[in-house]
Amino acid sequence: MKVLFVASEGVPFVKTGGLADVIGSLPRELRKQGLDVRVVLPKYGDIPDHFKQAMVTVKELTVPLGWRKQYCGVQELIFEGVPFYFIDNEYYFNRPGLYDHGDEAERFAFFCRAVLEALPHLDFVPDILHCHDWHTGMVSVFLKAHYGTDPFYQRLRTVFTIHNLNYQGVFPGEILGDLLGLGQEYFTPEGIEFYDQVNFMKGGIHYSDLITTVSETYAREIQMPYYGEKLDGSLKQRSERLQGIVNGIDYERYDPWTDPFISKNYHGKAPAKKRENKKALQSCFQLPQRADVPVLALVSRLVGHKGLDLLAHILEELLALDVQMVILGTGEQKYEAFFRSVAGNYPDKLAAWITFSEDLSHVIYAGADIFVMPSLTEPCGLGQIIALRYGCIPVVRETGGLMDTVEPYNEMTGEGNGFRFANYNAHDLLFTLKEAIDLYQQKKIWNKIVRNAMKSDFSWYKSALKYQNLYKMLINP
Repeated sequence: MKVLFVASEGVPFVKTGGLADVIGSLPRELRKQGLDVRVVLPKYGDIPDHFKQAMVTVKELTVPLGWRKQYCGVQELIFEGVPFYFIDNEYYFNRPGLYDHGDEAERFAFFCRAVLEALPHLDFVPDILHCHDWHTGMVSVFLKAHYGTDPFYQRLRTVFTIHNLNYQGVFPGEILGDLLGLGQEYFTPEGIEFYDQVNFMKGGIHYSDLITTVSETYAREIQMPYYGEKLDGSLKQRSERLQGIVNGIDYERYDPWTDPFISKNYHGKAPAKKRENKKALQSCFQLPQRADVPVLALVSRLVGHKGLDLLAHILEELLALDVQMVILGTGEQKYEAFFRSVAGNYPDKLAAWITFSEDLSHVIYAGADIFVMPSLTEPCGLGQIIALRYGCIPVVRETGGLMDTVEPYNEMTGEGNGFRFANYNAHDLLFTLKEAIDLYQQKKIWNKIVRNAMKSDFSWYKSALKYQNLYKMLINP
């Protein structure tokens, strides 16, 4: 079986969020399971030079885009056994940063069209195009509109994965013919029309053969108005073709037993060695080195839907307890300023580093005791899964993938790997944090929860099998 992943970013080449981690790890697992999976990405200017220098040009061609004829180079690089193709056009992609350049509709319409135009020139004819998020939503639309009668393309099947419904790629309606080369028959509520605009995400939803999203709970949530971002009707309409599959993480990259970034390597059978990493964390963040105090951690983009308003509301009450806390991340200026200010008032209790560092995040996961993730919405979430891997116990709100990955600790049965609260309420968060802090002081119980967390299996193996079954169902209905 041959599958081509189509995405706007992927580790190790470029990354702005969790999508890149998925693209960097899921294809590798699927290849281990016997599928020929490859990936196609834009060739951004931000890709490190050593990768660019290793790329080999496969083909140069011209891509139609409305009335335009645009140059496209197709380059290839094999990384860790996975072939990656790169769509090269310096005008569209050789810029600093990946997004927010003001011409996103044209850039990613070109990318979608270029992928389809490039297919006959590859030494690889996929059975399935697996497209990811709004940037690739027009692939399925173009496939039907521009290539539907071409025998080469007729056997192709499409899967469209929604990683975050908040970002949809909505653009003025006039791009329909000028840029996309589509007729009015596509500009309908059952097509890509969205409040008199064009919606790339909606194109992926309506025209792909199957739709997936990144957790089972999120698949149910996005069919409701509260979470559906005005696409709940479209998703309900296609509910029989919609499935949630929880994301995994790369268990080689996130492995406390081999992690080169942490002070002391450890594994689930000897989690006590986390204590050395706790000392290193406290030292790094200039907090008093105390073994008896629980260290709470927040590693996140500092944006509203991450539940930061809840944390801000109860932060001083939380710091009145015998705790320490570290915060790592960047985002909205109001949150950055708030956490800096509170950290200045509580220098022995709160360290807020308003930056992002992959290396430091590993130090935090390995050294902290409790991971705070009170999200308003969370399609899947990777932070809580990484935290579990390192024995850092998550406290999360019951939404999206947080519901599917964190099982509340049950004192009667000894089962569970974390703590959850249901209502989007600041004092429910505080109450649940206090519950975790109280159990932290009961070392026998806490060590049991840590062992449970580190036994949790969110490697890609099981999820990749589910994707494999979907692909088989498409090819052999």
